[in-house]
Amino acid sequence: MTKVMILGAHGAMAQLVTERLLQETDDTLILFLRNASRLAKYEQNDRVTLVDGDVHDTAAVATAMSSADVVYSNLGGSDLDVQTQSVVDAMKQTGKSRLIYISSLGAHDEVPGKFGEWNHQMIGAYLPAFARTAELVAKSGLDYTEVRPAWLTNNAEVDYEVTTLADGFKGTEVSRRSVADFVVKVINQPTTYENVSVGLNKAGTDGDKPSWY
Repeated sequence: MTKVMILGAHGAMAQLVTERLLQETDDTLILFLRNASRLAKYEQNDRVTLVDGDVHDTAAVATAMSSADVVYSNLGGSDLDVQTQSVVDAMKQTGKSRLIYISSLGAHDEVPGKFGEWNHQMIGAYLPAFARTAELVAKSGLDYTEVRPAWLTNNAEVDYEVTTLADGFKGTEVSRRSVADFVVKVINQPTTYENVSVGLNKAGTDGDKPSWY
C-alpha cells in the first residue's frame, strides 16, 4: 500500500487520478488544496486525508507530506516555479524523493512548426514559469517525472502515446482521462519514467492547432 500526496487536488485531472486510485488500488491519499471543503465528499473516507493549505507555505506542505511515499503535483499558473520550489523544499526537508508533476507542452520550446507558433501565442505568458520549473526540478536531485500534455479535452477516452524530448512533440490534443491514466500507471510503478520529461498526445491529431479551434 502506497501513500500518495496530491497537490492541487481540486483540479480536474487530480480528481480523475484520485478516483482511479481509490477504485483500483488500496493506496491512501493526502489531498492538499485550498478550501478543502470543495472535496467534502471524501471527509468520511478512511483512506483520504484532506488538508486545507497554501502550497506557498513550505512548512505546511512538509507537515502534510511527512508520511507520503509519492508526491503528485497538479499545480499550475504563472508562478508555477515558485509553487514548485516550495514543494521541492518540503520534499527535501522530509526526505521524500519521488515527484510526478504536470507541466505543459512548450516548456522546453519543443513543439515544432505552426502548432508550436500557435501554442506560444496562446500560452506564451505561462511558459517561462514552466521552463523555470523544469530546470529547478531537474537540478533538485529528486526522482521526477515531468508530464507535458497536449491541449486537453474532456473526451471520455483513454487514448494516448508517450514521447520524449528527443522525439519532439507530436499531436495537438489529448484527453484528461488519458493524462490521469499515465499518472496512475507511474504512481503504481514509481520506478518507471524516472528523471525524464514525457509528452502525451492522442495519435493522429497532428495539425496547426487543436481540432476545436
